[in-house]
Parts: sequence; C-alpha cells; structure tokens
Amino acid sequence: MKPPVGGQAVIEGVMMQNGDRIAVAVRRQSDGGIVVRPLPSRSRFKRLERIPFVRGTFRLYDMLSLGIRALDLSSKIAFPEDEQLSKGGTFLTFLAAIVLAIGVFVVLPLYLTNVVPTLRSGTSVVFNLVEGMIRLAFFLTYLMLISRMKEIHRVFQYHGAEHKTVYAYEADEELTVENARRHTTLHPRCGTAFLMIVIVVAILVFSVAGNPALWLKILSRLLLLPVVAGVSYEVLRFTGRHFDRLWVKILAQPGLWLQRLTTAEPTDDMLEVAIAALKRVIGEVPSEAEARIGDG
Repeated sequence: MKPPVGGQAVIEGVMMQNGDRIAVAVRRQSDGGIVVRPLPSRSRFKRLERIPFVRGTFRLYDMLSLGIRALDLSSKIAFPEDEQLSKGGTFLTFLAAIVLAIGVFVVLPLYLTNVVPTLRSGTSVVFNLVEGMIRLAFFLTYLMLISRMKEIHRVFQYHGAEHKTVYAYEADEELTVENARRHTTLHPRCGTAFLMIVIVVAILVFSVAGNPALWLKILSRLLLLPVVAGVSYEVLRFTGRHFDRLWVKILAQPGLWLQRLTTAEPTDDMLEVAIAALKRVIGEVPSEAEARIGDG
C-alpha cells in the first residue's frame, strides 16, 4: 500500500509532503520556469503524534508551521524582487491571523447566540447547534468573498492541481498532465474537509460544557479547542482510509461540497508545477525538462 501523500497550495505553486520528504514547486514569474526546492521537516512532537486523539493538536501545529514556511519560500521564489517579511514579521502576521480567526469564528458566533434570551437560558445542545450554524454561515461567507479575489482564485486553482495530482498518484497512473487532468479537484483528506469536520465536532464537544455565563462559555471554547482538533483529526484519518465505504462517502459529502469553494479547475501549467513537487517527494527521476529547470 502506498504511503499517503498530501500538500497544500502556495503562492504560484504547490507544496507536497511524503513523510519527512517535503518539496515546494513554484512557477517563477520572471521567466516562467518551475523551481523545485526541498523544505526540511521540523516535526517536534513525533512521539505524541502517534497517540490517537492527542496527535491531532500537535499534527495541526506542525502543519500550520510547515504551511507558513512553504508560503514564505514560495513568495521568495515567485517574486524575489518584492520586499519580503522578516521571520518576526511573518510570525506576527500569522499570530494576528490566528487571533482574528478565533475572534470571528469562535467568540463572535458565541456572543451573537448568547444575546438571544431563550437560547441563553435553554439547553446546551440547542444553544451550540445555533452557535454552530452561525459559525458555519460566517465561514461560508468568508470563503465566498475571498474566492472572488483574483490572487486567491489562483491559489484555489493550485489547490485543485494538488488534489488532481495526488489522485493520479494514488491510482498508480503515470504522473502526466493528461492523467492528472481527468481527476476531480475534491479530495476526502483535504484540510477544507477537516474544517467542516471541526464545525460539526465543535457542536458536540462544546455541548459538554453546558450553558454557563458568557465568560465561562468563552473560556470553555478556548480550553476545548485541542479536544475538538484531536477528535476531528481522527475522523479525517478514518474518512481518508475508508472512503471506499458507501456510508463514509455519504458522511464525507459536506466536506467535499465545501471544497467547491476552496478549489478550482487548474490550468495545465499549474498541473505541471504540482507534478514536479510530487515527483520530488516520491523520489522519481525528473524528466529532462524538469532536470534542466532543476532547483533554479
């Protein structure tokens, strides 16, 4: 059985990962060449990442850290002439984004739900169900708004290229543009599917905290985030490994539908970039053209 590979879209390219082998492939804007660079693995919690329901939080941290480094590298390759953020600037930007995300998608839905007297004094299950629906509405609105931005749409196209290329690899097909093009852009192991799982799991987990005062609700949400992440990660792993079962496919559909907002049909040159990244991490000898492009 092939080891699972995955990745993410970056600026004008794709990052692919196969275990500890990570590569970022980017279409250089100055001359159109493909640049492939390795990215060192920095997993700090390998032992903890073997423990079910615990590994999700640490795996999420590693993926976020890797994603930031991949985005930073891709920006430097694609637009080397532009002014780049320092490491400290990148960290502060990421930290601000995390705080904003918690505020918009955790605290604000909770506050709006708590404003309604009947919900505030009602059962925790109903309260959390309404809170979860508001959170989902915010998230869908956010995705629809950013998908209209030209730069983000290109990232979503590279996201689609990543999925199509992974599908071709998993089907034991030769990694060519023609073979990758035939596949769908929707993949059950996608991080977007993970976010949908998080929204559903959060409704169940947060219900355990009951219906206390607002400040206790906020505190409970923050303290229970690792639990939500841990459970959601296990669900995502199970879905990816057993997607051939009908009932799993049915349960996974909401996550796949959500990917229609975060993926788009890629162009052939985007598929070439995704293929170059995947070939590097699975150890295939690159074609003559890719060898000539090399690490640029």
